[in-house]
This record gives sequence, C-alpha cells and structure tokens, in this order.
Amino acid sequence: MKRIPPAWVLYFLAPIIGELLSGSAPPIEFFNPFGLLILPALYGSGAILARELALRREKRWPTILVLGLAYGILEEGLMVKSFFDPAWQDLGLLGVYGRWAGVNWVWSLFLTIYHAVYSIATPIFLVELIFPERRDERWVGRRGMIALSLLLLAVVLFGFFFITEYRPPALPYLMALTVTLGLYAAAYRMPSHWWTRRIEPKTGPLWFGLVGFASTLVFFFMHWIFPEIGVPVPLTMLAALLLVRTVIIALRHMSGEGGWSDDDKLALVSGALTFFILLAPLSEFDVSRSDNPTGMTLVGLVALFFLIWLRRKTRRRMKNEALP
Repeated sequence: MKRIPPAWVLYFLAPIIGELLSGSAPPIEFFNPFGLLILPALYGSGAILARELALRREKRWPTILVLGLAYGILEEGLMVKSFFDPAWQDLGLLGVYGRWAGVNWVWSLFLTIYHAVYSIATPIFLVELIFPERRDERWVGRRGMIALSLLLLAVVLFGFFFITEYRPPALPYLMALTVTLGLYAAAYRMPSHWWTRRIEPKTGPLWFGLVGFASTLVFFFMHWIFPEIGVPVPLTMLAALLLVRTVIIALRHMSGEGGWSDDDKLALVSGALTFFILLAPLSEFDVSRSDNPTGMTLVGLVALFFLIWLRRKTRRRMKNEALP
C-alpha cells in the first residue's frame, strides 16, 4: 500500500462509497466506461479538493464537512439539477413531498447532508486510516489542484448540459450557486476542532460504532418513511437537522480528554457503512427497482472484508506503536 499514492485511492474510493456501495449506481452502471470515467472525476475530485483545501488552511474535519455540503449542492443542485427537477428518476414521492417554489426541499436537504458525510468525509477518513503516516501530508501539488478543479468543473458542465434536458428556473439555481460559494467561504472560517476536550472518561470504540450505525439508520428511516406516512414537511426537515446536532453532541461527549483514537474513527465509519452492507443484498433482490441491481450482494461482502482488513491493520499498527 505504501507504493500507491493515497490521492489515487481516494479518487476511486469516494465514488465507490457514494454511488456503488450505497446502491445508487449498482455494478452494471458503475463498472462501465461512462461510469468509471464520470463518477471518479466527480466524487474523487471533490473529495481530494475538500481534503487538500482544508489541510492547506491548517484545518480539518469541520472544514471538510462544510466543503462536503458545498459539494453536495454542486453535484445535486448545479450539475444534475435534482434539487429542482420534479421528474428526476430517484425522487419518487419526494418529487411532490416537500416541493415548493420550484425546489425539492426535503430531497435537497437530505442529499446535501448525505454527500457531506458519506461521499466526502467518510472516504477521507478511510484513506487516512489506510495511510496513517501520510495523513498530515499534502497529497497533490499546485498543478494537481488546478487540474482537479478544472476536471470537476468540466464534469459539472457536462452534467448540466447533457445528463438531462431539464433546465431549472434561474432564481433557485442562482440561489444554489450562491449558497455553494457561501459555504466555500465559510469553510475557511471554521475552527480547527469541533470542541475543546472534556474531562469525562473516553467512550470505547463499540459506542462509536453504534452511533455510526444508529445515526445512519435513523437518517435513512426519516428520508424514506417520513414522506410515506405523511409527516409534515417542516418536521421532517427539522428532524434531519436535529439528528445532525444530536450526533455532534454525542460524539463530543464520547471523545473524552484524550480525543479520538484511530480505533474510534474506524468504528464510527464502520458502523455507518454497516448499514449499506446490510442493505446491499436487500437492494439486489428488490423487485420494485427500475434499474438492475445485480451484484450488490457481492459489493456488500467486499466492503465487509475491506473493513475487517482495515481493522486488523489499524489494531496491529496501534499495538506496535504502544510497544516501548
């Protein structure tokens, strides 16, 4: 692994988590020339740029997550326009539920949070655990940053003009662009840490894993079930925001005086990804899907073995570091 540039691993891992493991692009869609070209150029460029921009400002996860929010709007709002298109293929009931003034508000909120956490922050977490000795290094230089920025811009423009013929209303689209730029500017004003370290005892990795799994389960439960049972739209959106706040508060109390170990980080991410691993075989045998989800069970198994391998690697390294 030391011979492989971590930037390349992140370039391909980001779309694997954001699209393949999540089931948004099952293997038949993901592993074709178009998917292998466009998805890494979109997700991979976004994840690398978010990490490198935060690192160059000597900031970390608060900044990465805010840049992840900006990425979510860039992809779903500015590129594929699913924030506005009532006929977007993945919307379902959310094309009606929460739609107002030409915007799919519930869909927009949930997808923005999803991309920040699962498409951007999660793969960065994992790649830095794979390459712990290089987590504080810059992975691309100035030319690489320019090239990735141009590549991301090109993919966004291609998606806007050619993925669908839908053209959103000018005012909501300009608002999305303004919010994206605002989040980009706000990221540079974010603190380096979420919180000051607390005195209470630190919680074990098991609890981090449970928080990762439970928060992901509740997040998707609200996304899928609340519209079906007719929960008022403002309550659904408020519940999503309260979930984010609750997770942040819980992680703050669990971090303790010593902060997070790599074991804690991996447990948190593994707990979140376990939801997708369990969902994978259900997706494959879901007869209501309009696409072909063949191979999702295998994707889940590969993800499971990857997490087991990374856990053993991390535990072995931490044990060696603890030796005198």
